[in-house]
Amino acid sequence: MIHNLGNQNTLLNQFISELRDEIIQKDRMRFRKNLLRIGEIFAYEISKTMNYQTCEVQTPLGIKTMNLLAEHPVICSILRAAVPLHDGLLSYFDHADNGFISAFRKHEKNGTITIRMDYVATPEIENRELILCDPMLATGSSMLASYQALCDLGKPRHTHIVTVVAHQEAIDFLQKNISSKEFTLWVGAIDEELTSQSYIVPGLGDAGDLAFGPKMQN
Repeated sequence: MIHNLGNQNTLLNQFISELRDEIIQKDRMRFRKNLLRIGEIFAYEISKTMNYQTCEVQTPLGIKTMNLLAEHPVICSILRAAVPLHDGLLSYFDHADNGFISAFRKHEKNGTITIRMDYVATPEIENRELILCDPMLATGSSMLASYQALCDLGKPRHTHIVTVVAHQEAIDFLQKNISSKEFTLWVGAIDEELTSQSYIVPGLGDAGDLAFGPKMQN
């Protein structure tokens, strides 16, 4: 299932517009803050799909019965661009366990693009709700590689893939390679074009560089 939250008239689109704006996005702190706020919105929407149980809460004046999460999810982000988005998800799912993956596209000299994965750290994910996030979903290759690396360590009950801006090619790629019963995609916007170097257009640029500064190339 795909949830495109950008199709709704909400403040989410204001935050995404500021991520895209070439003037506003120069303010790194604001860029990170907008990613965090978008993560909070996604967390709230995802929470509507989860399982709840009835619990009694003792107040100073009595007892109140409330429906609370039956189980807290695992949040896993793809370094480094997803860190602010992760923080937003975690600020709502504040009891969640957390994992981190280093997976990125390597542009080879012959023009090909390979996926390099240097680091995977995750808590137990077997039969748990997993939230896997990355702000940009261009081809879907890094996301699929990250998902498969996690599944090698344990099979989640269900995976929520969260991204701010996606290209349709990446969505099609994930649907082709992951069973529809295994994941739900949460996206803020779907853009129309993908360059030969796999950059989304109009997109917003390099989310990692905009959040944390330019990196050295190797």
